[in-house]
Formats: sequence, structure tokens, C-alpha cells
Amino acid sequence: MNFTVLGKSPAWQDVDGACSGYLVTEGDTTVLLDCGNGVFGKLRKYHDYVDIDAIVISHLHADHFADLIPFGFALRFAPRQQPVPIDPWPGTDTPARPKLYGPPGSHQFLSDLDDTWSLGSHFEHAFETHEYDPNEGIEIGPLTIEFREVPHYVRTFAISVTGSGEGRLVYGADCCPNDALIDFAEDAELLVAESTLPRPERTGIRGHLTPAEAGEHAEQARAKQLVLTHISDELEPEWAVAEARSTYSGPVQVAFEGLEIEV
Repeated sequence: MNFTVLGKSPAWQDVDGACSGYLVTEGDTTVLLDCGNGVFGKLRKYHDYVDIDAIVISHLHADHFADLIPFGFALRFAPRQQPVPIDPWPGTDTPARPKLYGPPGSHQFLSDLDDTWSLGSHFEHAFETHEYDPNEGIEIGPLTIEFREVPHYVRTFAISVTGSGEGRLVYGADCCPNDALIDFAEDAELLVAESTLPRPERTGIRGHLTPAEAGEHAEQARAKQLVLTHISDELEPEWAVAEARSTYSGPVQVAFEGLEIEV
């Protein structure tokens, strides 16, 4: 099972960067975890968008789903998706329509977005839409995907992906310090943990982690390795790694576009 970072920015994009988006592949199966601002353009560098089997969204903040809009426009209107030949495309009667799995409430959310922006049932036309049940897993080819709710400003789910072997990765999505993620990530080969903040929120209302807190979660979960993500290029990677290493004894690195890890 292979994990590739497409975008790792927080809610504001890095220079030439993208917000949250990660590819997980095994054999001919490819799943996209989150699709934030700028992710669709990055996806096109690494994988053909018509060959994505499914997109799974952790929560309904724009930096985790906004590029479903341009992704959907490509699926609906790109020359290669049309029924008639358009040089160099031969035309197709079966345009790609990947599965889109959103959290509970996403059907109504996307329908309201269609209405507000006059998109014309955009998401239903572009994707095969589903709401996942957080208590049940999803099977996509050889990949098993499971969910655990974590505390954030909106309802949010960490995502576990297990391949046909014993490898398992856990993507923590966005969250404040919590025991649910520690339990969910127990003994994972890879924990991808958000590390948005240089210090806890000054308001006292928590919604994100610092790199040191991400390290604490990885240490308590006994994760084999840690990738810090959802972190701005305005923070030095060396500083973030040092902070995480102060609380975590395993290998740690900051995510970057194109980072690939075999799990």
C-alpha cells in the first residue's frame, strides 16, 4: 500500500501548495483522502483523475473538500468525458464517475451548496455520492477504510486504511488533543497527524494540535512512524520535527508535496 501527499497546507495554502489531499494506492485501486483547495491540480501531476476509484472526505471544512468542485467540472465537461469524439479523445459512453464518500450530513450540505452557488446538482452528476456510516467500514478493492470521530469545530472523522497485507495508516484529519485518535491509531504503521499550531489556541477553545501534541499522540498510540501535516510553510520544518521529537521516540518528518511512503 502506497501513501502519497498531494497537499499538506492548513486552511491557507502554502506558496504553490495545496490544502489537505492524500492518495492511497494498492495495485489498481486508488483512493483520495480529502480534496482541499488546490488538490485537483496536484492530483493531475501524480495520477489520472478518471482512474480514481473513490474520494473519502473527513469533514466539511473547505480546506478538505473545496476542490471537489473543479474535480467535478472535469468529470462532467472535460473533452475525454464526452460521448462524441473530440480529437484526440475517442468519445465514451461510460464517463468516469468515482464514488464520493462524505460524513453524515454531507448529502444535504452539498445540495445546499449546489443551490447557493447555482451549480445545478453538480456533485450528484459528477460523483456517485454516499454518506458513510462511521460505525461501518468501507471496502474499496483491497483497501478497508474505517472511521473514528475526533473533536474539531465541526463533526470530523479520522480515517484508517488497511491494505491486503498487515500495513495500516491512520489519517487523523483535524482535531484537538483527544484519546479517541490515540486509541484509533494504536500500533499503526503510519500516523498522519495535523500539526497546525506553534502553540495552543490563545482563546482556549481547542480545535487543532501543535507538533509536540502530535508527537504525544503518536507516542501513546505506539505508531511506527509519524508524518506532521496541515502545517504552514511559515513554520520551519526543522522546528516542527524537533518539537515532535521532544514527545515521540519514533521516526518523524513534515509532509511535503510528493512525499511517498510504503505502508
